[in-house]
Amino acid sequence: MQSNQQVIVSVPATTANLGPGFDCLGMALDLYNQIYMSFAPSTTIEVEGQGANEIKRDEENIVWQAARRVFTELGQPMPGIAIKLVNQIPTSRGLGSSAAAIVGGLVAANNLAGNKLSQDTLLALATEMEGHPDNVAPALLGGIVISVVSEGKVHYLRIDPPEELSTVVAIPDFELSTQAAREVLPRQVSLQDAIFNLSRSALMVGALCQKRLDLLTVAAQDVLHQPHRAPLVPGLVQVIENANRAGALSVMLSGAGPTVIAFTHNFQKEVAGVMEKTFLEAGVICQTKNLKPIVDGAVIL
Repeated sequence: MQSNQQVIVSVPATTANLGPGFDCLGMALDLYNQIYMSFAPSTTIEVEGQGANEIKRDEENIVWQAARRVFTELGQPMPGIAIKLVNQIPTSRGLGSSAAAIVGGLVAANNLAGNKLSQDTLLALATEMEGHPDNVAPALLGGIVISVVSEGKVHYLRIDPPEELSTVVAIPDFELSTQAAREVLPRQVSLQDAIFNLSRSALMVGALCQKRLDLLTVAAQDVLHQPHRAPLVPGLVQVIENANRAGALSVMLSGAGPTVIAFTHNFQKEVAGVMEKTFLEAGVICQTKNLKPIVDGAVIL
């Protein structure tokens, strides 16, 4: 093991569900976390940027745990490693911060260990750690990813996002844990609701494949998770309505929220302004960003 070798991995933010595609659709966005990793006499962890005050700097750190998972998979003892995290992705906001940490840790450690694990193995490990593939798949592979777990294996299809598709994300100034957002979901749904989401998920994938942005308004509708999560995000229903009215192609929760993402045809300033104003009327301060869907996932710099 070379003690002076350093790996730098850049991992994108991701938005999951894309409306109706609960736990199976995700897309990479151009906001990044960087992970610096090298062998060291003992483990040290530094954190800069988003989450610097909350992120653990011991063996509970997700990047460290992901690195350990790689060495375990390779049948090797966990070496001392120095980790430095430079984060742009806000934590617990529905933009895939934990997926970026997991994927970044796996990719960096795999590179340090000589790239012995395949991309599919890394995806399987990331899914096992995260519990579902909707964020980790686009974080690793880039683009838009449809993923299904069957008998422990992740089956996926990756598609390039339409070039003219852009997004506006409104990021509220409060955190919402994925666990809390999952706890409000019903254990059973009606046949009618299941058909509603199935049909729109299929339309969403078809519309993105054929670059039919005109179909995204209907394709993004959901009844399985957003109505149940709306009480956790003040102003959500109104933000979605007003942003659609302002010209967005579709508007939805990003992942478990509280971030709301609007799909737009190229960038639309009015949509960002309306989302900020509507959130403010509900007593929520938010920050908006124009983010572009991207084709690359985690890359070694």
